[in-house]
Amino acid sequence: MQIFGVDIGGSGIKGAPVDLVRGDLAEERFKVLTPHPATPDGVADGVKEVVEHFGWTGPVGLTFPGVVSGGTTIRTAANVDKSWIDTDARALFSERLGGHEVTVVNDADAAGVAEMSFGAGRGRGGTVILLTFGTGIGSALFVDGVLVPNTELGHLELGGHEAEKRASSKVKDDQQMTWEHWARRVQKYLAHVEMLFSPQLFIIGGGVSRKADKFLHLIEGVKAEMVPAQLQNNAGIVGAAMHASKGG
Repeated sequence: MQIFGVDIGGSGIKGAPVDLVRGDLAEERFKVLTPHPATPDGVADGVKEVVEHFGWTGPVGLTFPGVVSGGTTIRTAANVDKSWIDTDARALFSERLGGHEVTVVNDADAAGVAEMSFGAGRGRGGTVILLTFGTGIGSALFVDGVLVPNTELGHLELGGHEAEKRASSKVKDDQQMTWEHWARRVQKYLAHVEMLFSPQLFIIGGGVSRKADKFLHLIEGVKAEMVPAQLQNNAGIVGAAMHASKGG
């Protein structure tokens, strides 16, 4: 069975049909740049371009980088335009896609569900936290395999700043940090999250997970097991399709 998944990020909108049996992309993903400003209309146009690239006509699952409740984007819109707050995203995307059946879910929650089903969290109990390092920092918290949605732990305060303003991979690139320098910041963040939640496992996701060998071994003093996401930056697409398969 295939369902289309779209992952909306602060820098790119990427999607592909997903094979829900294998938990992997059925075709090579297609990506467009996220518009700036990332307004609802602008992002919806980008999603339409991605979906139409494949000629897809079935259900579509989408992720959103912020809190999502009942298909509406509420409270936060950290890496997209503030006009997203209290937008009925499901209705917007369905209309733009010509009436397609659409579901919308928090981006890190989608990635986490995919990793727990098909990736690094498969079969793991206890408290597991997936953290996606990209334009911001997304989070997905699981207790014995059950998702606690919309945790948004990237907005925790760390040293007087939002954590994602100090330790996202975008900050690393913008400030041209060495892997060693950035790993120290990630270490402080992980230690703070560990103090609050005492997880057994951290799954490190986002695009930077492809380069886990550059930094993961530099992080010290964290008691929880740390592993890179197995689905890497495709986890959000897979999770979005999984969410759509269940009707949201």
